[in-house]
Amino acid sequence: MKVAILGSGGIGLASAAWLAHHGHEPVLWSPSGAGTRELAAGESLRYSGKIEGECRPQVATSAAEAVADADVILVAVPGNGHRTVMEAAAPHIRPGQVVIISSLCSLSALYLSRLLAGRGVEVPIATWGTTVLTARRRSGTEVAIMTVRTSLHVATLPVSQAAVGLKTCRTLFGDRFIEQSDVLATSLININPVAHFGLALCNLTRIERGENWPQYHYMTDAVSRLITTLDHERLAVASAFGLKIHPIEEHFHRSFDVPVGDLADIARTIHARRGGPPGPTTLDTRFVHEDVPYGLVFAEAIGKIAGVDTTVHSAGITVISAIYGRDFRAENDLLPVLGLEGLSKEELLRRAREGWPAATA
Repeated sequence: MKVAILGSGGIGLASAAWLAHHGHEPVLWSPSGAGTRELAAGESLRYSGKIEGECRPQVATSAAEAVADADVILVAVPGNGHRTVMEAAAPHIRPGQVVIISSLCSLSALYLSRLLAGRGVEVPIATWGTTVLTARRRSGTEVAIMTVRTSLHVATLPVSQAAVGLKTCRTLFGDRFIEQSDVLATSLININPVAHFGLALCNLTRIERGENWPQYHYMTDAVSRLITTLDHERLAVASAFGLKIHPIEEHFHRSFDVPVGDLADIARTIHARRGGPPGPTTLDTRFVHEDVPYGLVFAEAIGKIAGVDTTVHSAGITVISAIYGRDFRAENDLLPVLGLEGLSKEELLRRAREGWPAATA
């Protein structure tokens, strides 16, 4: 299959490597152009870790060129890039294509559905609760693939296209996908916001001073209590919408094959096995810039719709905003265009299952 990959960070490059390695045809597009400059000049992409080799993915100079004759479009940018990339690609997406979002945050699939509905177009939008791969971009021509998850959740918008979304994901990335009820579930199932925020807040001076600190070693008992409390609020929001999503302990069990138990014990086990990865070494980190506005702020917003108390989420957002001197509640650029204001719990669930109604796009 020909796959347009929108994004050229670690996940974008790793996805291109995986797809080429397994006989597919990836096409990379970097929104800024900088991320694919060397590949566009003819250099090969070298990949190591869980799979090894090199390939020469095609490079597109625009979203229109990338999407033009692709079978599948893979959105592979951080949450704070979803709106920009979707607005660039949406005018060129056509019936018969499939979109995959790796991974979903803040119901961005619903925004893409709205953009497409405005053109009278509907395509399956498959959404993942997390990424299939974890990876580090070593340079513009080298990526290390550190993890290939054994299982992860997928939901498709609209749910009537769930079979198509699931089949496409399995064709490209293997039989590792578990079907979820809807895209609201995959928006909430990602544990990164609660885990990353807890780690970042409790290790902030290490980050600010650029120290070398292995993440799981510093997911101590106290830090784990904060993360677990945040996770309980996340689960309560999901439950209020009738969604069944797994707790953070089960996430680590599925991702790293560790026994389910106390979170601090899980962290100690992972650290003993892996010794890393290192935590961020600058305040300019996605642990805050992405996971707070597109994770915690989103959960707080839909918690209000469901009437769920998210006191620790709210306190955390307020505290980290004060530390950074900026309003992270205002930095989620998807919430203002999702049209959630005034929606009832039932109306939000309906949109998360059926997509954006064409009459209101």
